[in-house]
Amino acid sequence: MNLRHESGYPVFTSIEEPKFVITQQLNGAEVREYAPYIVAEVVVPGPADEASTQGFKLLAGYIFGKNKGDRKVAMTAPVTQTPVAPTPASQKIEMTAPVTQSATSSGYAVQFVMPAQFTLETLPEPIDPQVHLKAVPSTRYGVIKYSGLWSQSNYDTHLATLRSTLAAAQLKTTGDPVLSRYNPPWTPWFMRRNEIWLKLD
Repeated sequence: MNLRHESGYPVFTSIEEPKFVITQQLNGAEVREYAPYIVAEVVVPGPADEASTQGFKLLAGYIFGKNKGDRKVAMTAPVTQTPVAPTPASQKIEMTAPVTQSATSSGYAVQFVMPAQFTLETLPEPIDPQVHLKAVPSTRYGVIKYSGLWSQSNYDTHLATLRSTLAAAQLKTTGDPVLSRYNPPWTPWFMRRNEIWLKLD
């Protein structure tokens, strides 16, 4: 069941995550093989924190009913944020985790992972033209987990650690880092689960 905090954000309870297998444990990091999954994505301009807030609101609107058919979609985790190249009746959906985010010169791609029960054909069509549904193929990532504030310095420190750990293991990366957040904004900093993913060759 998903509830709403007074802020208007959904409360993450019993959150579904995309399926993965840990194939290698490293010094403070790990290698994961993710099964294919589907995301709802928006590309938002601006600094990382502003893009994250705006992207989350747009995607939360989609899963809470701003779609054709008035259906809810469950929230999953994480919410992800990543740099990307710029791109020229409602239903509700269960929320999953993470929410992801990545940056580009023009902004960030923010994604909600869709529940595994859905396909591109069975997900409700977004009403907002900024929201797009896309399939993500099976992907291998180097991952570091950390808690603490969603600050640039915290992110930079752990990204540098992840890069050096993967390099020491002779694992080559490709593409931009993905910031994955598994908790709502009001979660105490010491209880937060944050991750950075780097795609592996």
